Amino acid sequence: MVRETQTDEGGSVELRDTGLETMSPEPLLTRDYETRPSLVYERLRQRHGPVAPVDLLGVPAWLVLGYREALQVLQDDGGWPKGLENWRARTEGRVPADWPLGPSLEVNHVLIQGGPGYPALRTAWDLALRPFQDPRNPQAKRLKAAVTAYADELITLMGEAGGTGLADLSAQFSRPLPLMVASHLLGFPGSQGDDALMDMWRVLDAGPDAGPALDRLLGALAELAELKLKTPGEDFPSYLLAAHPGLSLDELARELFMLLGMTSDHVGILISNTVVEVLSGEDSVRASLSAGMVREAMNRVVMRKPPLVNFVPRFAAEDTRLGNYTIRAGDPVWVSSAAAHADPLFADHVAPSTTVSTRAHLSWGAGPRQCPARELASTVAAVGVGRLFERFANLDLALPVDQLPWRSSPFMRGLRSLPVRYERAPTPERPPWESTDLEPVGEAVGPVAPDPSARQRSSLWRYLTGLIRPGR
Repeated sequence: MVRETQTDEGGSVELRDTGLETMSPEPLLTRDYETRPSLVYERLRQRHGPVAPVDLLGVPAWLVLGYREALQVLQDDGGWPKGLENWRARTEGRVPADWPLGPSLEVNHVLIQGGPGYPALRTAWDLALRPFQDPRNPQAKRLKAAVTAYADELITLMGEAGGTGLADLSAQFSRPLPLMVASHLLGFPGSQGDDALMDMWRVLDAGPDAGPALDRLLGALAELAELKLKTPGEDFPSYLLAAHPGLSLDELARELFMLLGMTSDHVGILISNTVVEVLSGEDSVRASLSAGMVREAMNRVVMRKPPLVNFVPRFAAEDTRLGNYTIRAGDPVWVSSAAAHADPLFADHVAPSTTVSTRAHLSWGAGPRQCPARELASTVAAVGVGRLFERFANLDLALPVDQLPWRSSPFMRGLRSLPVRYERAPTPERPPWESTDLEPVGEAVGPVAPDPSARQRSSLWRYLTGLIRPGR
């Protein structure tokens, strides 16, 4: 190993000039990582500094642990581009064909894509999402009304066990709610998209069935894309096609896959994590929620437990110093928002007692490729959390917070289940101001009430009905 010393802001740091291929990095996705990832990040930080070599299921990569270094990568799209074509090891055939993360990364959608085609695609995404993210638009009002209706449906279904009961808020609320919203955004006819949407979970979990699930999912989305090309509507696929008419059916299906990823696992984890923070007795979060500041509570949660713990890889455009290492051109670099938030450079400047949190976190990314659907995701999560605490008089964790089961994938970290005991609140009459804000406005908005007969036929609804548990 060749080492040199260089001055860095008045101090001396040791630079390590070692190729990633010649190193023997430790595996990242271990049992320790699943149960206590903060300890893994800290061990790597102490051993390597703000950038560490890791093994991702048999493939070496650099993991960015430092907040400053994370910003350096995220804000420089030219120096650290996306696009698997920039990955030297992949080009040279050194990435195994059966690598478990391959199915997620090989789908060349807006989150993964680099190159000259990206700017036009990102502009189309921004235009297609604008009707749903600008609260002045009728589509945004319809979306908020739909989220409220879906949340109430799920809460009512949970409550069929009785006035008090035991429920798994993850399986019965946090995960299905974003799927139902995604179906609304995509314009799936009836309940036809349920099987496809549930396959999204399998892909994001990167398990052994991720490959077949991805094939089924892309097939269903291609059928939907063909339908929207022939019969456009007031939905995301139709708006994306209008903004980027050159998209092929296969390309459109990949972008719809991306939207599912944004509005399913990510939002579901955000809802569950927010509920846990509130129920586990964090005074500042409880104060925020009781004051009606659900979004502020969520903002504090994503600093401490971001759903998206590691962003998809970028690649060094040329040999570049980052942290204590020289990153070679074409090396994969994964930015960890969770580790960056634990970096003392960031964490020591976040006051834990205040109810007003910083917006300098990286949960939605940073720079020109910041998440285009962050407002959409925040709205879905905020409405969902708000309805839970309005519809239940009491919610209590059914397990001690340190015994809740977590699941970690290379990208996400969330709860496997969220068992709670609940007590239903009396159903109040909806106040006039709530009706004015949430009900459909005019013919352009359209109905949001679910079709009960379609629900009964839905595979998702049959699954949820089977989870109802009797009261305590």
